[in-house]
Amino acid sequence: MTTNLRLPGRPEEITFSALLARNAAEHGDLPALSWRAGPDAAGWTTLTWSEVRHKVAVLAAGYAALGVGRGEHVLLMMGNRPEHWLSDLALFHLGAVPVTVYGTSAPEQIAHIARHSRARVAVVEGARELARWEPLLAAADVPLERLVVAEAAEAGRHGTYASLYASGARIHRADAFEKAWQETRPEDPLTVVYTSGTTGDPKGVRLTHRNLILQGVRLDRRVDLPEHAEHICYLPFAHIAERVLGIYLPLLRASHVMLCADPTAVSAAVRELRPVQFFGVPRVWEKLAASVRAVLAQLPEEQRSAIEAANDLARARAGHHERGEEVPAALEASYASAKERTLDPLLRFAGMDRLAWTASATAPMPIDVVRFWAGWGITIMDAWGLTETAGVCTLNSAAGFRLGSVGRPIEGVELRIAEDGEVLTRGATVFGGYLRPDGSVESASDTEGWFPTGDVGRIDEDGFLWITDRKKELIITSNGKNVSPALVENTVKEHPLIGQALVHGDGRSYLVALLVLDAELAPVWAAARGIEAASPSALAEHPAVREEIARAVEAANARLNRTEQIKRYRLLTEEWGPETGELTPSLKLRRRVVRDKYGALIDGLYEEPYEAV
Repeated sequence: MTTNLRLPGRPEEITFSALLARNAAEHGDLPALSWRAGPDAAGWTTLTWSEVRHKVAVLAAGYAALGVGRGEHVLLMMGNRPEHWLSDLALFHLGAVPVTVYGTSAPEQIAHIARHSRARVAVVEGARELARWEPLLAAADVPLERLVVAEAAEAGRHGTYASLYASGARIHRADAFEKAWQETRPEDPLTVVYTSGTTGDPKGVRLTHRNLILQGVRLDRRVDLPEHAEHICYLPFAHIAERVLGIYLPLLRASHVMLCADPTAVSAAVRELRPVQFFGVPRVWEKLAASVRAVLAQLPEEQRSAIEAANDLARARAGHHERGEEVPAALEASYASAKERTLDPLLRFAGMDRLAWTASATAPMPIDVVRFWAGWGITIMDAWGLTETAGVCTLNSAAGFRLGSVGRPIEGVELRIAEDGEVLTRGATVFGGYLRPDGSVESASDTEGWFPTGDVGRIDEDGFLWITDRKKELIITSNGKNVSPALVENTVKEHPLIGQALVHGDGRSYLVALLVLDAELAPVWAAARGIEAASPSALAEHPAVREEIARAVEAANARLNRTEQIKRYRLLTEEWGPETGELTPSLKLRRRVVRDKYGALIDGLYEEPYEAV
């Protein structure tokens, strides 16, 4: 267990407001929140827990002055900046419900959320966000009445965060603040998280203080970290993982949140801060692995050989831990020597030498990426859960893990596999239901409390859960065979040249694939072979690259059964991302968007005659 901090009551009977009161009273001088004042700022600005609570009280008064009341939704579209984090806390202290909207959301998604949530107030970052929000103020079917802007210079005719805070400072009364939060009950809503929407409109997942207090306590019991550990907060707050890791667990643990406003700068933040914990969705770990491989490819052969030998020792040691075996003394000694001499200097350079807990979730982690990091002594503890389950349902931990699985259930969570392979779950951390437009909640569980997760998987004899795919994403070929696209995609992506992949074949007699060159590793691979390419397009057309991709597909097919094999493919050069729509803001593949965007290419892969690229 990470923390032995006193809880101000039984977990199921307290709220996060009570946790902030405890932190200010008992850990008030400890750092709570840090951020850089701007992209070029040399140092960090830090608030202690005592200072955080004071600012939250003032902000709560400011929001109350806007007319925000108990049970009312307030929409937030800002990056990972202090105005967002503090507003979230201030709103739930009022009994209001903060709702974060992804910054990459399209205007129609924003309109849907504004209409569905019935929010009257939205707080946005600046001009880029205003362009999407201002039209809603005049929309007859949207209740939105007021916009508050964090960047004062870009606010125009709208109110600013600074003026909201100033008004709160003028009217703040300590007794009114204390009275408001003490009226909140554990079963009251803490937030509504709108799913990122790989298909259809986002759904509003209503989560209570009790859901997330219990999630935090039970997760904390499975993860061993130093008390008050720092957390690099870089994922969007609209993502349930960052809400848990960057808001709710820090309140429980009285730990230190380091806000990273630019997600693309997370590697630099890791190098600077040398954290003891780090969470990354699979795509983040893939990109980090690609960066390391690109550096290794440029090292002299002798140095690469020494590193590979150390990697082998680390993986062998991890294998013993995975099987619950004692590591042989000779292996432990060899690993310790190789770690100190070969691995630690490189990990220190990357800021990863102090990592004690590393984790991933949201999508199946490619096993080659897990094995890659195990070779550096970094065991990624894959977890599984959904927004609807308040985060984690199952978790690998030092007490028991299986690389490639998503671990065993946390305390209080039950699992069951339905006849069609879908994973069902129930427990106190499962949400009460989806928000309806009229403010009521529609249950999504059956009469016995089982919630259908939409994921397909199996539970092994040791109780570890293995997720194979999303139920709705399973491919059913024209001959009735079921295929997991994630399995095929992760297998072909094991080749370092292939950064992203989409497999298609629903209703067809065979599978085809769209493959994307890895933007970081492909140029390094080409340079090492004396290949000069002026652009990614030129690189994709180079005969040596095409031959290597063909070998990669052939090698992947050799490990797959006949139905799962890729018969034809097309090599693309443009990387997929949230900005271009192919990935959700949480970096999950939007299959429908990719299929729509590249429909003509996919159809062409089924036409005769066809010359594979």
